[in-house]
Amino acid sequence: MNKRSWSALFVSLLILSFADSVQAQTANKPIRIAVDLRDATKYIFHAKLEFPTKEGPLTLVYPKWIPGDHAPTGPILDLTGLKFRAGGKKIPWLRDDVDMYAFHCKVPAGAETLEVSLDYLSPTAAQSAWENSAATSQLALLNWFLVMLYPQGAKSDDLTYEARLRLPAGWKYGTALPVAKDSGDEIVFQPASLTTLMDSPVIAGAYLRTIELSKGEQPEHRIHIAADSAAANEATPEQVLHLRQLVAETGALFGARHYRRYDFLLSLTDNMHVDGVEHHESSDNRAGERMLHDPMVLETQMDLLPHEFFHSWNGKYRRPEGLATPDYQAPMKGDLLWVYEGLTEYYGTILAARSGFWTPEGLRETLASQAAYLNQRPGRSWRDLQDTAISVQFLYSARPEGSSWRRGADYYEESTLIWLEADTIIREKTQGKKSLDDFCRKFHGGQNTPPSIVPYTFEDVVAAMQEIAPYDWRTFFTERLTSHGPGAPLGGLENSGWRLVFNDTMNEHQRAEDAVGHTTDVQFSLGIIVHDPGSENSDEISDVIPGSPAAQAGIAPGMRLVAVNGRRWTPEILREAIRQAKGGKEPMELLVENAEYFHTYRIDYHGGERYPHLERNGKPDLLSEIAKMKAPAVPVAKE
Repeated sequence: MNKRSWSALFVSLLILSFADSVQAQTANKPIRIAVDLRDATKYIFHAKLEFPTKEGPLTLVYPKWIPGDHAPTGPILDLTGLKFRAGGKKIPWLRDDVDMYAFHCKVPAGAETLEVSLDYLSPTAAQSAWENSAATSQLALLNWFLVMLYPQGAKSDDLTYEARLRLPAGWKYGTALPVAKDSGDEIVFQPASLTTLMDSPVIAGAYLRTIELSKGEQPEHRIHIAADSAAANEATPEQVLHLRQLVAETGALFGARHYRRYDFLLSLTDNMHVDGVEHHESSDNRAGERMLHDPMVLETQMDLLPHEFFHSWNGKYRRPEGLATPDYQAPMKGDLLWVYEGLTEYYGTILAARSGFWTPEGLRETLASQAAYLNQRPGRSWRDLQDTAISVQFLYSARPEGSSWRRGADYYEESTLIWLEADTIIREKTQGKKSLDDFCRKFHGGQNTPPSIVPYTFEDVVAAMQEIAPYDWRTFFTERLTSHGPGAPLGGLENSGWRLVFNDTMNEHQRAEDAVGHTTDVQFSLGIIVHDPGSENSDEISDVIPGSPAAQAGIAPGMRLVAVNGRRWTPEILREAIRQAKGGKEPMELLVENAEYFHTYRIDYHGGERYPHLERNGKPDLLSEIAKMKAPAVPVAKE
């Protein structure tokens, strides 16, 4: 028998013994994991695990389906240095030839512990949230799935882990995971289920500041801010007040909390992808280093913390049945992400306003920008909103070119419009006595509890909405989820007293997005979005709206803008050309490079600059009522 045949036979025997694989962990004995982050600034995490075992085959798996990502994004590519030892000797392991996340071995007779050592190589500059960049030269974010193995077939609730952590000298840390002992050299955490451990990331850094938000009230709330510089983590008293108000507003909204305490983890760095990931008792939030000090950066991230905090109730406590999986290998189903993420996106926006992060004008500019963007997504003609949720496994990683035709994860912003409309319908049907807040209190509230999961289905959502306000909610949601347009569902804006309009005044939220993203967005006039000169993707046209003047002229995504009307382009030169062409007859000329070839495109557009805003439509202003503070104002802390 050749080497390949022996290998195949070995794997076959292990698979046949799968039923015994989980049994190899001795009952009631915890698994130990020790993580060493002292080389995190070199972008490498070290880990050692000890599994109680008995003789026989054992299969360990690396987490594949990561909660919050809704997709098989476990960074298996960066799992390195894998070594197994038992009984004082190195033992061989073999990767499964179908499931790349599974590792087979055979525990020798007499061995009571299987020791596994491994490393995780953190990307130094991630371009997307799924690349799992976890460190910079001054901070690190430990998500346990990066360095985790567990017995195949075991439920995460049934496994107990004892975790330890070592940090670089002088670094501080923050986490919701209860600590048993902190010796300064090593942190020992209390034993926890694999579910709890995986749901409890640790933030650490040379410049870490912890701010109490509850002021003695229970449960405790705090924020841990780690930044790439000492000055960047200094939150202003006003910002802290808004965070404290956010805690109060969620209490007023839900009437119950389903965690022991809550820790916001905020990483401020330009060396990680901007992102937010929800956890039951904490949230992993990442933004630019200047977020707390640059109004433009802050404007683009106003709803980051409210959004992830809301997820503790909607997404972690109440969770769609298809996402409530027993382990991290079972596939997740995203068909209800328009609730999981969509309702959260709506209330993330509204809570940002109720907490004072957004002014009423800022809220309206944000909604106008989102509504206008969604209203001209030609991709809806072939892909409905429901399919964007079902397709989540690959949409998050889609490149920006062609996004208006492909459609992205539109179940975030478009569901905001849908839930706003639902909110206005409830208020109308109950003569203002009830609102979507009542649905949240009923569906997500109840009594205070420790962390737990209560799954739900589409029928559960419809039934709960029906109890709040009798209406044909099944048809309401189904029609909006399966609609192919034309246009976005703008009924909620209209019902709330506002309509979408365009004029030549820049939308302030769009101005911030352009400044932070280093882009020039003229999609509502010419139909293009282009990266600014000198930026990372300098001069690249990231998207062209099908049917727009630019598209009709022949311009396509991926081309590079060189000049406007014979002059090297800049954002102001492009905008000035649009202004000058208004009401005229001569077309604009854009010199564009396409794979080393140059061509001048003539765009016959004379409509001037167009930016979205909301204006009153004569109906009662429900939007302002929805966005009003609902909890008593939190008093200003005394120095």
